[in-house]
Amino acid sequence: MPKRAQGNVTLVVGTFLGDEGKGKIIDYLAQKSDIVARATGGNNAGHKVCFDGKTYPLHLLPSGSFNPNAHVIIGNGVYVNPVVLADEISLLEKDGFNFKGRLHISEKAHVIMPYHILMDGIEEQYRINKIGTTGRGIGPTAEDKFSRDGIRFIDFYNACYSNCDFEKMFEKLCLSYLLKYRLEDEDSVIKQCLEQTAKYEKALKILLRYVDDTVSFIHTNLELGKNLLIEGAQATLLDIDFGNYPFVTSSNPIAAGMCAGVGIGPTYVTDVVGVLKAYCSRVGEGPFVTEETGPIGDKIRELGHEYGTTTGRPRRCGWLDLVALKYACRINGLTALAINHLDTIGKFETIKLCVGYKSPKTNKPTKNFTSEANKLKEIQPEYIELPGDFGDISKIRNVSKLPQNAINYLDFIESFVNVPIKYIGVGPDREDLIEC
Repeated sequence: MPKRAQGNVTLVVGTFLGDEGKGKIIDYLAQKSDIVARATGGNNAGHKVCFDGKTYPLHLLPSGSFNPNAHVIIGNGVYVNPVVLADEISLLEKDGFNFKGRLHISEKAHVIMPYHILMDGIEEQYRINKIGTTGRGIGPTAEDKFSRDGIRFIDFYNACYSNCDFEKMFEKLCLSYLLKYRLEDEDSVIKQCLEQTAKYEKALKILLRYVDDTVSFIHTNLELGKNLLIEGAQATLLDIDFGNYPFVTSSNPIAAGMCAGVGIGPTYVTDVVGVLKAYCSRVGEGPFVTEETGPIGDKIRELGHEYGTTTGRPRRCGWLDLVALKYACRINGLTALAINHLDTIGKFETIKLCVGYKSPKTNKPTKNFTSEANKLKEIQPEYIELPGDFGDISKIRNVSKLPQNAINYLDFIESFVNVPIKYIGVGPDREDLIEC
């Protein structure tokens, strides 16, 4: 049987609760990629890419978009707010980045409508257990997708070329959706939705020129030996199945979900890079085993500039949880790790690492992670302590030049999870990186 010819496929996945600095690693790897693809999530995620003295916050465009020679894919697994995406494209084009002929939006990607955003806020208001949604309409859009009531780009594309009346189509969609719910002040809600008609029409006219059969595009190029980089949004512990349910996102941001989010099988994957920080952080509600709510958490937050890219909310911070990291390595089949903020954690004289859990109810220790939120709320972390005080490592570009305390810290992580560390972030810019 002839061997299948294909280029390399690399997945970049978050190992914890998001905000691990995936944008930096993706931007670096994208410089060697022919195609960069976003596979999951929506504009509830945010990645920052820093270079040439500028910081670019992205919410829908792949972080790999800054390679001017790479094709840019927004996959079928992404929930797209067309107004946000059109604005992002416009802002980057003003800075000299050109997307003509290289941006491809999956015809199968679902569109976030104004009513999804309104319902997101209403649903969160009435939840017994608040989940800390970003309010961007991702959950209600996912609900429509899986109830088979969703609106995809292909629907607007077909309507556009059948010369439909956009305003009437938009009004029909809004009214049809809202009829499913008995809302207080329903007329006001309908009015708020319809006020977005002109914005959506303008944005969709920009985006429809990029709508494509991205599955065929990807496979055709892989067969030509082109390299594909797939980037994840959110992270493992926010996965709808394997995360801290119900404090999770509305998709599968693990490696397997990323394959489904662009339309490739698992045997195509060459490498799976898991991104983490040298500490842990979380935005929103939910359990956080190693959280530090006092001066230590405050110090990590300020040193690491831990404020949400999408919401600006201060992130909850704590020590690195190796039990959770090992779980992420297993779930994703990680082949390599990329650790950011080594320079940040190195400013502490002593660094803690969580190496086990203990339940106060049973008093039994375990090194196995549980994704059950109620159990995680009760668990007590078991720590080991390592010496810190790494000094200024921001200019180091060779792992052998790192101080011994930093090397010991990295070696302990590798030995615990049995996955090699390949990339080490020592600062915010794309150049502040050590490749091992």
